[in-house]
Amino acid sequence: MRIDDNEGVSASSKHLVFAYYVTGHGFGHATRVVEVVRHLIAAGHDVHVVTGAPDFVFTSEIQSPRLKIRKVLLDCGAVQADALTVDRLASLEKYVETAVVPRAEILKTEVEWLHSIKADFVVSDVVPVACRAAADAGIRSVCVTNFSWDFIYAEYVMAAGYHHRSIVWQIAEDYSHCEFLIRLPGYCPMPAFRDVIDVPLVVRRLHKSRKEVRKELGIAGDVNVVILNFGGQPSGWNLKEASLPTGWLCLVCGASETQELPPNFVKLAKDAYTPDIIAASDCMLGKIGYGTVSEALSYKIPFVFVRRDYFNEEPFLRNMLEFYQCGVEMIRRDLLMGQWKPYLERAVSLKPCYEGGINGGEVAAHILQETAIGRHCASDKFSGARRLRDAIILGYQLQRVPGRDIAIPEWYSRAENELGQSAGSSPTFQVNENNSLVESSCSDDFDILQGDVQGLSDTWTFLKSLAKLDAIHDSEKGMEKKTMRERKAAGGLFNWEDEIFVARAPGRLDVMGGIADYSGSLVLQMPIREACHVALQRNHPGKHRLWKHAQARQQAKGQVATPVLQIVSYGSEISNRAPTFDMDLSDFMDGDKPISYEKARKFFAQDPAQKWAAYVAGTILVLMTELGVRFEDSLSFLVSSAVPEGKGVSSSAAVEVASMSAVAAAHGLSINPRDLAILCQKVENHIVGAPCGVMDQMTSSCGEANKLLAMICQPAEVIGLVEIPNHVRFWGIDSGIRHSVGGADYGSVRVGAYMGRKMIKSMASSILSQSVSNGNGGNPEELEDEGIELLETEASLDYLCNLSPHRYEARYADKLPDFMLGQTFIDEYSDHDDPVTVIDQKRSYSVKAPARHPIYENFRVKTFKALLTSATSDEQLTALGGLLYQCHYSYSACGLGSDGTNRLVQLVQGMQHNKSTTDDGTLYGAKITGGGSGGTVCVIGRNSLRSSQQILEIQQRYKAATGYLPLIFEGSSPGAGKFGYLRIRRRISL
Repeated sequence: MRIDDNEGVSASSKHLVFAYYVTGHGFGHATRVVEVVRHLIAAGHDVHVVTGAPDFVFTSEIQSPRLKIRKVLLDCGAVQADALTVDRLASLEKYVETAVVPRAEILKTEVEWLHSIKADFVVSDVVPVACRAAADAGIRSVCVTNFSWDFIYAEYVMAAGYHHRSIVWQIAEDYSHCEFLIRLPGYCPMPAFRDVIDVPLVVRRLHKSRKEVRKELGIAGDVNVVILNFGGQPSGWNLKEASLPTGWLCLVCGASETQELPPNFVKLAKDAYTPDIIAASDCMLGKIGYGTVSEALSYKIPFVFVRRDYFNEEPFLRNMLEFYQCGVEMIRRDLLMGQWKPYLERAVSLKPCYEGGINGGEVAAHILQETAIGRHCASDKFSGARRLRDAIILGYQLQRVPGRDIAIPEWYSRAENELGQSAGSSPTFQVNENNSLVESSCSDDFDILQGDVQGLSDTWTFLKSLAKLDAIHDSEKGMEKKTMRERKAAGGLFNWEDEIFVARAPGRLDVMGGIADYSGSLVLQMPIREACHVALQRNHPGKHRLWKHAQARQQAKGQVATPVLQIVSYGSEISNRAPTFDMDLSDFMDGDKPISYEKARKFFAQDPAQKWAAYVAGTILVLMTELGVRFEDSLSFLVSSAVPEGKGVSSSAAVEVASMSAVAAAHGLSINPRDLAILCQKVENHIVGAPCGVMDQMTSSCGEANKLLAMICQPAEVIGLVEIPNHVRFWGIDSGIRHSVGGADYGSVRVGAYMGRKMIKSMASSILSQSVSNGNGGNPEELEDEGIELLETEASLDYLCNLSPHRYEARYADKLPDFMLGQTFIDEYSDHDDPVTVIDQKRSYSVKAPARHPIYENFRVKTFKALLTSATSDEQLTALGGLLYQCHYSYSACGLGSDGTNRLVQLVQGMQHNKSTTDDGTLYGAKITGGGSGGTVCVIGRNSLRSSQQILEIQQRYKAATGYLPLIFEGSSPGAGKFGYLRIRRRISL
């Protein structure tokens, strides 16, 4: 409906003019637009399609003068480096070039064009600027999509830097001008849209039957056919005859005219109608996109998929594929090596069960027509609540970091609403408060040959879950719907007649010290109740149960019984990563020596869906490299962590410490907890590539329940365990903002601190050299309050924390710059002398605040430790809380704050200042923890019921303000060193 000054309607209900904008991201959008446009034209309307796609995509389906095609590209989508990899930085730069720089001219041109065609209604899939242009032209608009570019680009911002955030906000603002969203199944969070109407799958219709297609292609009815469909980009791949099972045929989309194919591979014509080919095949091998998923579901064709890097649409579509028993995930290296057979054979055994509607094109066209003539279409009554949830997920994205997989919060219940099952969350083992019942039940399953469960209910629960795995493996009936892929993989992981070693390592709550650890500070850390369990079994390669694709890989290499590493990690459903990983242990060797850490880092980084395995498998390479351990047996790992990822409570350290503890136990290695923690830090620094300090691993390994681990990080000197007084209690409250020490913010602050240290050392050296040149005592003014010895110490400063606050303020504070360009620093100082970070020459780094923070933090931690042992009083708690607040503000000065953590600290302050004079319990302070930029807030309070009630009240207030119910970390548990390990064997029933 065209809105004029007199609010009249210019078009009749029988004939409308639609302007339909199509994004430049691939053919999938254009092909689904065809279905909607086809129905609009059939209803008698004119449709002007604005697209960068070739004309034949539309004209091959629609032969009508009512279709007008205007070739204009108004956005670029995601720029792909290859068929499976999105170039995030290039995508943003291309978008800037395409849509940001010429924005004013685009809007002017589009408004004039919309007026020239007398457009009645604008539809967008899903071009942001089209919605703004429609609003400027006084024309109503609607979007039709399953994802929006603000959500997709939020991932890329983390790789390109915060200065690109304005792109995301501008896109979201543009979308907000549209009237509502016609939302397709498998959708992503889309907070910019006010109202939502859900429609069925939009699927291209079939032109020919399966029998007709096969006859035209000369394919016999008994031949199994796989269609290779990667968006026309696999022309450079080396396709092998041996990749296919005997008697199979592969139809290749997008092969170049000059590419030679094996005899069991057939090139499809460039204009081949893909839906007909898919429906005539027995399975599809490709990458996930809306078009391929919708067609696989509607035609009930199993889909063997390989994950794409950095495309946030994927996990939502994948969840839908797997729910309807239509998806099989292939490991990327198996795709490239041609190890396809086990995946294809698995695919044809599936029974896809999608029974939903596939007439989304017709339904969407009807909604568009009815809306355009002024009739009301009911929107989803839950739109407002879902929009709030979507906005929080987008907030996650804007706080995230390169290389980390998307986290879908448990409460994002897309599949629960649509499919009747919860998506995005894996079953979490609940702590059973009745230990005796759990222990009694578990004792029937395993003999504990060595070690002590120590009354830990989560360990009993983990053992109980192990006992159920063989039943999962033996039972196939109904498995696809009732059991996750990871549980099935775990079911075949172990030989139950052999010994299994179990290790446990907790996460940690950063009470004081945080990012000052890499500058040598004293830190105080508490191991939390939540922990990671790892079950490990050694097997002779000849007895090891190999997964089918691993077996095929070895057979292809001509290997017989070579040691293999297989890992199953629970929790893959909450992030876009694979649940399993496997490799030949020989891949860790370069001749007779272990490969370098750099090679290992590149090995794990080549497939982001499996990068998580570096935390586990990396422990093996570190033991090979640092201790000379040789691994001749195959290893099977099961990793089950209750330490949530991205919350700032050291989930990665817990996995590393538990994994290395299990390996050490299984191989009889005697490694003391301190040394084990240092080895685990090498995993994170050199193989994972995260520049963390060592306090996380030290706490997870050396900590004890209900005590604070006190450690001076120079490099890792445990000075004792500090008893938490009975009247003091600590809590952690999760902000819901994803956190990682691998992030650009954490890394840049660390770089800034090391820059500051180098400058301070240079200043001290300069003063010394000047004093020597002046002879006999130097310049009296320069050295009036200090001696040569003190300056010599500062000129060779190993750790910033060894510089006292008063010396820093008196001598160096006013000389450090607030910011410095990387290139400028390198030109003047050569290097910042940090072995785990690299200076970006083009980046401007904050220097003064990152250098100041650890100097004052070390002083605060020492004061905090002393206060803990002072006389019990309200003043004592107030002083302790004040130190936490100071630390929090210092984090913010470094740029490591976040809206969520700031809100939680403000809620604690409000609770503290509004306390009743009759309350005997209250909260006294709070601070952001760990690497900052989100994650968890540490809270200190009086150990009383009233304080616990206040924590719960803060939890509810935070939820009311943000829509996110934060996790609360409460309680403590022993570190891996105190726990030791369990050696267990499954009890055989007689």
